[in-house]
Amino acid sequence: MTRDTGSTITVKVTKELGQVSAIPNISIPRITLPSGLSAISIASFIVLWHFLAVIIASPYFPTPLAVARATAAAFVERDFIGFTIQQHIASSLARIVGGFGLAAMLAIPLGLASGWVRWIEHLTGPVVELLRPIPPLAWIPFAIYFFGDPFDAVFIVVLAAFFPILLSTIAGVKAIDPILIDAARTLGAKRLQLFGKVVVPAALGNIVTGMRIGLGVGWMCIMAAEMVGVKGGGLGVYIWSMGEIGRFDSVFAGMAIIGIVGIALTGAMELVQKKISRM
Repeated sequence: MTRDTGSTITVKVTKELGQVSAIPNISIPRITLPSGLSAISIASFIVLWHFLAVIIASPYFPTPLAVARATAAAFVERDFIGFTIQQHIASSLARIVGGFGLAAMLAIPLGLASGWVRWIEHLTGPVVELLRPIPPLAWIPFAIYFFGDPFDAVFIVVLAAFFPILLSTIAGVKAIDPILIDAARTLGAKRLQLFGKVVVPAALGNIVTGMRIGLGVGWMCIMAAEMVGVKGGGLGVYIWSMGEIGRFDSVFAGMAIIGIVGIALTGAMELVQKKISRM
């Protein structure tokens, strides 16, 4: 019998002795097809970008080399508003962490309750469906004048992350196999015990999926919110200020940094999701 769990482990069962022995086989790491295709995809994108920039020859569309130089310079120089790129990144991360954390604290309990208790779903459902289609960016004027800096941007993140987490949590509760519920009831579990011992653990995968989606949406929205509603640092502030003075190599550098940080954030959530799925 052979079982593959990352490093190959060959399990030999000796029927005569009734023994089971595990012999680890060290596998040599090699480049997989998906990683190779990813490298080819990125390289092709950069080459295409370079040729388009050369052909178009516009000051608003810099080459990859110019963007790389602007990115390197941003980490060692302050911009004209007095911030380093590290400070801009830290400001954006502080807002996304605060807004995302608040959204999760509100959406997860409400989603669990709405999915488990029917009358709560009927009570909150119409309001959720009324507010959900409204783009988070449509709230920016209200957020600027009602909350002010820096809570206006945090409010936008809360709205952006709240609904994906809420709806995914509700879906996770409703997707629980009724057999699990019946089995727990047969063993004498009360309703509160069912909720804590069966419902929450079973919905955990959906909850983390919703959090990963909400984090990505929140990260996109915070950039737009920072461009119009924030006075201090932030990657959105950096992009907007560089665009105002015609430094489009720095604008593209800021966009690249946003993408890299976004990949890191969603990658961290994917790791959490994988660990939870193995529990």
